[in-house]
Amino acid sequence: MKLLLDQNLSYRLVRDLESVVPELTHVKLVGLQDAEDHEIWEYAQQNNHTIITFDADFHELQTINGFPPKVVWLRFGNMTRQEFIDFFQHTIEKIREFLLSEEFKNVGCLEFRDRYIA
Repeated sequence: MKLLLDQNLSYRLVRDLESVVPELTHVKLVGLQDAEDHEIWEYAQQNNHTIITFDADFHELQTINGFPPKVVWLRFGNMTRQEFIDFFQHTIEKIREFLLSEEFKNVGCLEFRDRYIA
């Protein structure tokens, strides 16, 4: 499960979460810090990454281009690093199921509308 954090998330999260997802990376760490969304999209597609973002543009790209890559779209306000770590650890199984389950093979975008998932 290869995940790519978008620019709107801290690159420091990779170090914080590498024990949860060893193949987690950030656009900065792959040389795409100042890249346009379509460049990030192409990188994710070519390298089999799922994009994790707060940015609606990736959902729009997916509507036009289809998938891969898949997108995990966080549709709520920004959060602190620790809040994201807590959120990610709480939702990683949902993300894993979205990416690996046969049930969701034809679904390209997983949306979280609330950071406080019960």
